[in-house]
Amino acid sequence: MKKYLLLGLCVAALGACQPAKNTQTAYQLNAEHSMEYTTPGKTDADHLWLEEVSGEAALAKVNQWNEYSAPLMQGDLYEEMKTELLEVYNSPEKIPYVSYRAGLAHNFWQDDKHVKGIWRATSLESYRSDQPEWETILDIDALAKAEGKNWVYKGNSCLAPYYNRCIVSLSIGGKDATERREFDVRTKSFVKDGFFMPESKGGTSWIDKDHLLVGVDFGEGTMTDSGYPLISKLWMRGTPLSEARELMRGKKEDVGVWPGTFENANGEKEILISRAPTFYDTEYYWIPRTGENAWKPVQVPVPTKTNLGAQFKGQQLVTLQEDWRGFKTGSLVSFGIADFMEDGKIDEIHEVIIPNDRQSIAGVGATKSALLLSLYENVSGAAYAFDFVDGHWSKTKLDFPENGNVSIGGTNSKEDIAFINTESFLTPDTLWTINTKTMEATQTKSLPSWFDSASMVAEQYEAVSSDGTKIPYFIVHQKGMKHDGKNPTLLYGYGGFEISINPSYSATIGRAWLARGGVYVSANIRGGGEFGPKWHQAGLKTKRQIIYDDFISVAEDLIDRKITSPEHLGIHGRSNGGLLMGVMFTQRPDLFKAVVCGVPLLDMRRFHKLLAGASWVGEYGNPDDTGAEGAYIRGLSPYHNVRDDVSYPEMYIYTSTKDDRVHPGHARKMAQRLEDMNIPFLYYENIDGGHAGAANLEETAHSQALIYSYLANKLMAK
Repeated sequence: MKKYLLLGLCVAALGACQPAKNTQTAYQLNAEHSMEYTTPGKTDADHLWLEEVSGEAALAKVNQWNEYSAPLMQGDLYEEMKTELLEVYNSPEKIPYVSYRAGLAHNFWQDDKHVKGIWRATSLESYRSDQPEWETILDIDALAKAEGKNWVYKGNSCLAPYYNRCIVSLSIGGKDATERREFDVRTKSFVKDGFFMPESKGGTSWIDKDHLLVGVDFGEGTMTDSGYPLISKLWMRGTPLSEARELMRGKKEDVGVWPGTFENANGEKEILISRAPTFYDTEYYWIPRTGENAWKPVQVPVPTKTNLGAQFKGQQLVTLQEDWRGFKTGSLVSFGIADFMEDGKIDEIHEVIIPNDRQSIAGVGATKSALLLSLYENVSGAAYAFDFVDGHWSKTKLDFPENGNVSIGGTNSKEDIAFINTESFLTPDTLWTINTKTMEATQTKSLPSWFDSASMVAEQYEAVSSDGTKIPYFIVHQKGMKHDGKNPTLLYGYGGFEISINPSYSATIGRAWLARGGVYVSANIRGGGEFGPKWHQAGLKTKRQIIYDDFISVAEDLIDRKITSPEHLGIHGRSNGGLLMGVMFTQRPDLFKAVVCGVPLLDMRRFHKLLAGASWVGEYGNPDDTGAEGAYIRGLSPYHNVRDDVSYPEMYIYTSTKDDRVHPGHARKMAQRLEDMNIPFLYYENIDGGHAGAANLEETAHSQALIYSYLANKLMAK
């Protein structure tokens, strides 16, 4: 059973304004005082044309901003950085991460010869060698050329246990919406007259070779306000999609309805439908196909704020986002599938692990012989193996490097082989193969060191937020750094959707920033999941300002320690973090010299009306609410809090025309408002790339070089 998290959605919000520790309040506005912009030609209504994604006038304006910014940003330093980063991105020494299926390691690979990429496979023995012998299954470059379309590969879903029949997802330009086609791995070709679904957001799940669960756009009235399917169906091979059997229908105001499966005691697939009334509430329904209750949904009796995850030895894993039957929020528990299927009830719940207040569960994966789990304590990870014997869970700590990021990679409940990845800010990624039957782990692949990390150090500090809470943050810098307030410093943050920012090795940051003497800081502010659900829930809806107070407290702590100063401090955030950047720009422009605002959400009065925005009301609140919640969210909009009597840093805004998750209109309208008010800014909108911002490695190198050359020019100038 899987709770769909909307493709890893990332966005954030801005809180109503209360002072943070030592914070100047001149820029903090509330709903009563936020700008209404009544100047003719410059009101909110006058900017709505920029929401026409492919509108002729809108794209002409985008091109104007791109053309103005390009010569200002693409100088010698940009060219130097792009060359350095392309070397990394195209390197054959990258780790080819894999999924292990029926004895074969499957990988998707991109480099300068395979710009759009290839899906390929090899044996486990070959994969573990220095020179694996890969066999190409599908060449996306060749497919795009043959069909004359800008295909971006979005993955495959294959039928176990042989994995020969797959649903391949292809996107035009990197959008979330994909075209889905049935593919035969043995013949390396798409199946003639096989399962095919036109471009749509949604999902599929195999029942058997002739039956597919489908949740896509079935036509008018079949998508939610959030842009996701509201109907799940069972489709039989050889019949039109229009004749597929409807299994469950949600409501238009739901986030979405998704089809999935779980296994019964005999290892046979059962139908599970997930209906999400809100982003953080999900109802799960078993659809029996036999017996007197055949085709009648049976709701799984778990709280709506739970995530049904992997299965292991007949136990269904449940991650709790709220207290349940004596188990606290953040716990991982399980119940017996057979017991539930007998009468639709859950009689006994088993404790797997209950993290303490400074711990969080980061990843869980089931193999044939063990349940693997990564556990973080004070934002540093460790790996464990669990087993279920005689009605109880036992755990064993695995011997992997600690004090960094330990992530569970590819797992398969039908196989004993799994992969675990370890890394830290200054230690390159190492991929380990583990046989969970013998618990033997071997180092399989590792990245080269792309910068001189031996000359650097990573440290963890804490800042004190406005309510007294200690906010951890990591700082990476050259050894012997002077505390003179002059170090060019990049502060990164996210703060939303329970997404943790853990220590990780970045060749991009290392080469483009650290190697040039820059300081990198990663802030573990509330809204994320670093300390479990409560760390996230502390900043929901009308409590959101605490997230921004946390980020401000880290910036001020860096200044208090004389690591940097406002003249040398820059910030970067994308998606949810892009909104964080908009908040910092409007609330504390005095703290920063550079602001990089990526694929952002910025108009908090209309976010719920644009693309997937309606699904995020659970995170930010409803702007249409007539009470305190609506007033709060309307009043914190960065787009509406730009003032003409404040001095702002020159912001760099970037987005993508093909982003069908966070509407590019947010970035465009912010740019237009700044232009209306004669406030300098830089802008880049990539025509392709989707929410990721880039559809291939050349575009990735270009976009990253723009970011770091902008930061260097702003913060490293003497």
